[in-house]
Amino acid sequence: MRRSLPVAPPPAPAIAGSYPRGADASARQRDLASAAAPGLCRRRIALVTALALFAWSASQVPLSARDEVTETRSGATAGALSEFVDSLGARAATLRPEVLGLALEARACAARQGLVADTRLLTVIDYSLPSTEPRLWVLDVPSRRVVFAERVAHGRNSGDDRATRFSNNPGSLQSSLGLFVTDTTYVGRNGYSLRLHGLELGVNDRAFERAIVMHGAPYVSDAAARVLGRLGRSWGCPALATTVAREVIDLIKGGSALFAYYPDANWLDTSRFAGRCITSR
Repeated sequence: MRRSLPVAPPPAPAIAGSYPRGADASARQRDLASAAAPGLCRRRIALVTALALFAWSASQVPLSARDEVTETRSGATAGALSEFVDSLGARAATLRPEVLGLALEARACAARQGLVADTRLLTVIDYSLPSTEPRLWVLDVPSRRVVFAERVAHGRNSGDDRATRFSNNPGSLQSSLGLFVTDTTYVGRNGYSLRLHGLELGVNDRAFERAIVMHGAPYVSDAAARVLGRLGRSWGCPALATTVAREVIDLIKGGSALFAYYPDANWLDTSRFAGRCITSR
């Protein structure tokens, strides 16, 4: 029997600004300028969707050339996804099949619409896990291989060790959920950084405006976890350890999918990518 994802209460009202009140305005403008560039859930983690995605990736046939996949709630779905997770090995020990299924489905939906250029790589973040555990995985889908399994920080107003609140609002200092596509890199106040474009209206589509980017941060470290009992927190960005940030960024930049998950009922019930595929807004 397929396990059900837990239902979380709706996120708390967001606080407004991408930077704290009183922050240096010129620094904010510089960063934004440097970043600028051209029912829980009607989720359907379908066996045919996952299997077709694997076949498409392995044969390197563009997803956009394929017909829409018929949806099913077959009990075999969970088994297929569990098998996929098992094949990823110990580095994906905490990656749940249900989360992977939603991520694969969301990426496939976006790819069919031409929104994702790189259909080999998939980055998954599970914000329901503690910040002290690896909860970001970069997957090479055709080879069923975990390329990176890393800890990732969340926004300071999203929670302490565990993120529970999410926002699309500037100034909220909260992380955003949903499907993103990676863009180009730049060097800003947080060093080498990767622009992210949110694909979900009202959920993460203001990520670019908010300068929500992937970057390295010294507070993502063993030392921070020992002292704080959690990682340090960002202003909403998915921040990685400085020792690995550049490698991850250089691998996933340029049009690959990034899927950020939390069992938020409102998002999962309305997402145009997670759990169903809506091809128009």
